Amino acid sequence: MRLSRVGSTKKPIYRIVVADGRAPRDGRCIDTIGQYDPRQEPSFIEIDAQKASEWLKKGVQPSRTVKRLLAIKGIDS
Repeated sequence: MRLSRVGSTKKPIYRIVVADGRAPRDGRCIDTIGQYDPRQEPSFIEIDAQKASEWLKKGVQPSRTVKRLLAIKGIDS
């Protein structure tokens, strides 16, 4: 589980995705479970808690950043 960058130059928006660890950062993903926009004040974080919990139960390892975002939203990782 990691972030995938979308958006234009100097205006990043990130999708929270489940992807194979060998795939490139913005490459093919298995499932998209949310969005993160760090430029808004306060930061916009939207995560489908049900999908995230299902993937975590299957053994998906979140990146450090995604783990922090899950903690902010109150989803156990």
